[in-house]
Amino acid sequence: MLNALLGQKLAIVTHKPQTTRTRIQGVLELPVRKKTKTDAGRAAAQIVLVDTPGVHKPETQLDRRMMQEVHDALESRDVVWFLVDVTHRLPEGREAGLSTASAKNADFGRDDNSGGGSADFGRDDNSGGGSARFGRDDNSGVGTKVRTLGQHRRMLSKAEDDFALQLVKKLDCPVILVLNKMDALPKSALLPLMAHWSSLHEFADVIPISAKKREGLELLLDKSTALLSEGQRYFPKDQLTDQPERFLVAELIREKILLLTGEEVPYAAAVIIEKFEEPASLKKMKDGRLPVTKIAAAIYCERTGQKAILIGKQGEMLKKIGTAARKDIEGLLGTRVFLELFVKVQEEWRASRGFVEDLDWRRQLEQMAEIQHRNNKLAESRGALVKHEDE
Repeated sequence: MLNALLGQKLAIVTHKPQTTRTRIQGVLELPVRKKTKTDAGRAAAQIVLVDTPGVHKPETQLDRRMMQEVHDALESRDVVWFLVDVTHRLPEGREAGLSTASAKNADFGRDDNSGGGSADFGRDDNSGGGSARFGRDDNSGVGTKVRTLGQHRRMLSKAEDDFALQLVKKLDCPVILVLNKMDALPKSALLPLMAHWSSLHEFADVIPISAKKREGLELLLDKSTALLSEGQRYFPKDQLTDQPERFLVAELIREKILLLTGEEVPYAAAVIIEKFEEPASLKKMKDGRLPVTKIAAAIYCERTGQKAILIGKQGEMLKKIGTAARKDIEGLLGTRVFLELFVKVQEEWRASRGFVEDLDWRRQLEQMAEIQHRNNKLAESRGALVKHEDE
């Protein structure tokens, strides 16, 4: 939805939960829309959209960092959009044929090697109407409860919804319920969905949309703008985001890892840009070709087996990731790109507070500034020494 509103790809998008790991700010400029007989009009506005990681119960240091990003965003907001994916089924006991929600990307469904009877509910593999036993047996005999896969998923979805709504109920600002992917449902499903969610919280408004087809977005912006107070601009008119290009490049590479690999590999992967050499000029070269940006990126994983998967047989997987990422990076930067990828193992990095914090682009900018400051001081010292020797 963020990309649809901005008209440019800023946030990476995949079908996997917890794709977003940090806050992403997008700056949206809204021009004046004059009032007519059929249109109430809209004042000019600058809206800073803050896309957060999905709300989920944290298990690792990375999870805790992601949830801290959510809490930090909620501290400095004027309006909150509670984004719901309507293609997720309602919990048991609701309208059986309807679907609901959660833009919360909660990933309670992965198999964390929890022992007998565990299963992977993190992805929809169209497994049909078969039944299975979930959870440990605990020697309880033939009385162990058996649930269908669909029932278990709906139970997990309800737990995710409840957890996210707990955050919403603590807010003292307007919260708009945004029902996304309405193009995937019949219109007859809308009213029961609105009734279901409205019974759980008193939302300031309920707006059905389709981000993919850009339906309902103008109404959402109108309603949101009306709730915002007047004030000074936060960003210049032509600024799209506060994210540096290095971070956006790292995210594009990580997106391809998410799309091209499976099992635990995408969740155990992190990308850090180690070299980012921009051309001196963005003008075309004498031969008519665009200048080249040279980039080197390290892909970190937690085990040697994951490293082997990321590289692939004879380097095929790494080549696929690099080729797909390079195309998007060239579109972002407006230059040709020479991209080098390296895969490194950092055991259990998701549990390391120091490593997780170093992934934050704000921390990386601080470290780069410190290195640049030290280099400048060193250059000044050498210059002073040469001058002294000449004298």
